[in-house]
Amino acid sequence: MDFALSEEQELLLASIRELISRDFPESYFKTCDEQHRFPREFFTALADSGIGLLGIPEALGGVPADMTTQMLVLAEIARMGAPAYIMTEGQCIHNMQRFGNARQLAMTAEAGLTGVPAYSLAFTEPQAGSDNNRIATTYTRKNGKVYLNGQKTFITGAKDLPYMLVLARNPEPEDPKRCFTLWWLDPNSPGVKRNDLHKVGWHMISNCEVFLDNVEVSEEDRVGREGWGFIHMMENFDIERLVIAAHSLGVAECAFEDAARYANQRVQFDKTIGQFQLTQLKLTQMAIKIQNMKNFVYRVAWECDQGLPMRQSAPMCKLYCAQSACEVVDDAMQILGGLGYTNDSRISRFWRDVRVNRIGGGTDEIMVYISARQILKQYEG
Repeated sequence: MDFALSEEQELLLASIRELISRDFPESYFKTCDEQHRFPREFFTALADSGIGLLGIPEALGGVPADMTTQMLVLAEIARMGAPAYIMTEGQCIHNMQRFGNARQLAMTAEAGLTGVPAYSLAFTEPQAGSDNNRIATTYTRKNGKVYLNGQKTFITGAKDLPYMLVLARNPEPEDPKRCFTLWWLDPNSPGVKRNDLHKVGWHMISNCEVFLDNVEVSEEDRVGREGWGFIHMMENFDIERLVIAAHSLGVAECAFEDAARYANQRVQFDKTIGQFQLTQLKLTQMAIKIQNMKNFVYRVAWECDQGLPMRQSAPMCKLYCAQSACEVVDDAMQILGGLGYTNDSRISRFWRDVRVNRIGGGTDEIMVYISARQILKQYEG
């Protein structure tokens, strides 16, 4: 078992640290967060440096990289305090390689070359969160065209990303078990309306209600097999959950390092607070959780690279990492005290941003449900 990074990976991570330290100080991300502004300059710089092109096929202008390397990069960007939660291009590419067509893969890569993920995922609806069977958005055919009607909600990036992947129901399916299909959509199409939702965190990317009123698409906009939308969505979720776990890891590392530095500097009762045992206990437990998160994230990324099933490991990884990151960031805020609760400290931004990792991509409760079913199956009979 080899835990060492390759020389190429070490150089790649060093280049990330250099780029962010040199060109994107915390003040830049703080301003974007306060202004609810997409950090386009940052993602353009990632693309220009080649970092943002990882995972895009070389034939389409990108830089080939396995999933382990992509997760190393994502976690490192988060560890440097940047909004890595926006970095879903690798996930977008992976999806199109699995179930998209050549045109959709090329469009995904074209968007990715600018540093911006190609599409938002329009799955969730007001009445259909964890219960996907309640999705009511429909697609119907008329005069050789396809028409989408319905409402989506909590759609991340709906106003910032160039395309949208919409899960819709065939109201008259031949097989009720095969009623969902994915459709590629330009969100600027006639009949699409996007309303901002105001979130606790993730202020650097939009989150919207999306209304679809007789939105016209063509047959070539179908993504994957007709009736297989739910199956394709499950394939997406395995990668999405790994991405969320890697982001959680990086945020936890950044918060931990800020807290450890502060514990060495802050003096109370004539000694640094790092000399008090309760602070030492917090830091030690934080470090243990981070090490466990690393082991989990890179193990699941390795499984992905080996083509192994992730049906159990991906939800378990997300569950552990999302919960642990919330705990680590909360302990970091406790160590910083009142300073940590102000906007002068990036810990407060992390505290707001990381909480949604226990909701998006599948709630903690759904992660337990999926994992437990897989565990019990192993011991049937």
